[in-house]
Amino acid sequence: MLKLGTRGSPLALCQAGLVSEGLSRQWPGLQVVIVPIQTSGDKFLGAVLSQAGGKGLFVKELEEALLDSRIDLAVHSLKDLPAELAPGLREGAVMCRENPLDALIARNGLRFTELPHGARIGTSSLRRQVQLLHRRQDLQIVPLRGNVGTRLKKLETLDIEAVVLAAAGLIRLGLQDRITECLQPDLCLPAIGQGALAIEIREDDQRVADLIETLNHRETRQVTMAERAFLRRLGGSCVTPIAAFGHIEGTTLGLTGMVASLDGKRMVRQAIRGETSAPEQAGQALAEALLAAGAEEILREIDPQLLERGK
Repeated sequence: MLKLGTRGSPLALCQAGLVSEGLSRQWPGLQVVIVPIQTSGDKFLGAVLSQAGGKGLFVKELEEALLDSRIDLAVHSLKDLPAELAPGLREGAVMCRENPLDALIARNGLRFTELPHGARIGTSSLRRQVQLLHRRQDLQIVPLRGNVGTRLKKLETLDIEAVVLAAAGLIRLGLQDRITECLQPDLCLPAIGQGALAIEIREDDQRVADLIETLNHRETRQVTMAERAFLRRLGGSCVTPIAAFGHIEGTTLGLTGMVASLDGKRMVRQAIRGETSAPEQAGQALAEALLAAGAEEILREIDPQLLERGK
């Protein structure tokens, strides 16, 4: 038997179900018990994420349960995992990535370029906010928290024209018909790891490591390793407007990254090509290229300690 820890939101339970089904297909007869655990992030759904303590709030209690052996593995949206995991834990597997893009859901079915001047857009993400404002300074950003259903409902109850959510979550919940437009990376680079599911395990648990190895998706693992290496080098968190997105063509790994000021007026963006056999080196190289192009000045203005933590 395996005890699979997860947050208790509808999307998190759906994602845990995908892991459970994958394990059952690979290991017939294996019993997987899903264990919902309330995280600190779930307790502060009304607060702005960056002010409440960041994305680590969504993993803290799950990691504690892993370390205490109350669960055998935990499933996370990879974009919620901090750049550095708790001591004694590791990323055991990364499953095949769903659509990684951000999705615009507009009240009147308008695309991004068709939204009226001064349109109010709901999003909980600083990364999304700065990129949208960089393209259109006339927009008004409305902080929005809660699970997917709650945020979609606020589109009807608040005075806003649109909300922006991860396309992957909408697709997994069967809500893809609500998507007005997927925002392409040239407009809004997705969050690091967005669309991928990560399975976290104890470092010394070889039995579980062997079982979940069958769920690893090689290309997803490679591009997300590059993205997360980029994040680590820049010391990023949810309070820093940072994004990176990788893709693979043959043996070449393409990686695009972005750093922006908090108001979205200044943005540094670069793209590089590396080898799929060395994804972390590609991520670090992209980070260095951005720093040299002006990102260092922006990051030091936001938090002088960021780059020190990334070294």
